[in-house]
Amino acid sequence: MTGPTAVPRLILASASPRRRELLTQLGVAFDVVVADVTEHEEASTDPRVMVAHNAALKADWVAARHPRAVVLGADTTVFIAGTALNKPRDGAEARAMLRRLSGRTHTVFTGLAVRRAEDGLCIDEGVASEVTFKVLDEAVIETYLARVNTLDKAGGYAIQEHGELIVAGQRGSLTNIIGLPIESTKQILTRCGLLP
Repeated sequence: MTGPTAVPRLILASASPRRRELLTQLGVAFDVVVADVTEHEEASTDPRVMVAHNAALKADWVAARHPRAVVLGADTTVFIAGTALNKPRDGAEARAMLRRLSGRTHTVFTGLAVRRAEDGLCIDEGVASEVTFKVLDEAVIETYLARVNTLDKAGGYAIQEHGELIVAGQRGSLTNIIGLPIESTKQILTRCGLLP
């Protein structure tokens, strides 16, 4: 769109299908441009710092190439007992993550970064939610892994996919646990003039 009354273009700097689905719920038009960056995933890093860094890395990379667009970057990790659980490398690591989460409460952190290079727009926010897992036996873990592709999901699980098998409860934003806290995203995009 062009002209003085055009709504600013929004770009989601993420390959995540869950983030695309969640952002669609806000009813705002957007494009997807996947940032060609290497994310920081050192398990011992403060999870708030890690997700903020990765979200900004993605948003900055895309904004540099689309300076007039409002770019939204996001990154999510699962944190338990001093360690970040990012995406598992394989089925064995996914099993190990589910065993580690079994019967315990962990925190899901998401970093949000909004950039517009043209005028220096720069907004960073972080959101945290808590998830408590049921005690999982090996049969439940195997059933869950057979039903859900966990390799592209932080912590090796997706609360929205057969969560009833593994999750006892949650506190805070459900959409944050899925990967994009819609409440915070809506507030930010409203401040940017993308939503009424």
